[in-house]
Amino acid sequence: MGLTLGLIGAGGSILTVPIFVYLLGVKPVMATGYSLLIVGSAALMGTARYWQNSMVNLRAAAMFTVPAMLTVLATRTYIVPNIPDPIAGIPKDNILMLLFAVLMILSAMYMLSPAKVKSNASHRLDVSSATKLIFGSAGVGLLTGMVGAGGGFLIIPTLIALFGLQVKEAIGTSLAIIAINSLVGFTGDLSVGIQLDWALLGAFLALTLLGMWVGTTLATRMEGAKLKKLFGMFTLLIGIAVLAKELYTLFNQ
Repeated sequence: MGLTLGLIGAGGSILTVPIFVYLLGVKPVMATGYSLLIVGSAALMGTARYWQNSMVNLRAAAMFTVPAMLTVLATRTYIVPNIPDPIAGIPKDNILMLLFAVLMILSAMYMLSPAKVKSNASHRLDVSSATKLIFGSAGVGLLTGMVGAGGGFLIIPTLIALFGLQVKEAIGTSLAIIAINSLVGFTGDLSVGIQLDWALLGAFLALTLLGMWVGTTLATRMEGAKLKKLFGMFTLLIGIAVLAKELYTLFNQ
């Protein structure tokens, strides 16, 4: 997760929740909270590494972060704890994992077939672009708050299109945005009394930060396009597997 997030600024965090849920036996709602801490910490380290190479655009990060930060905090503090269980007869945990499976598939589609993004050469936001930025940022915040993923696959093309950033600068800026959103969202969990398994989190975080350090080091020396496609295929397969498992569980309850 850390390696991929460091190299391409997206995708890696999408694996955190499935790892916690299916491999480590953590409940989905708690896993999304754990994911916010892990993803936010890894992205913060990545931001520092990209900052050293002047690949973080503070103006773009600040403008994108404010709506997303407010939305993710509200989501973790008020929306997630108050989601009814079950919803229309479907357990809350199943709904969260189904939503996560769809997000994984969408993320994989982005990594496998990235859309051609037209850069904003003027770097100036008109009313239309500013409106798109606000709603897009709030949407990423809602997504991050609900499923604990960073949303880099949505943030990076937005930064390129609206701010005219080059790809590596967009990756560094995306990591800064992900770090702020995720860690602010985690404070929402703390405010509602999330129970933390520090032994598990400590080991997971240490390995993730190691992967992030390697990924950000390699990012300055190699092109991540091949890794992006390979990881996209892997994410697609995992997303389909999660979707199939949750649907099977749902229809056999």
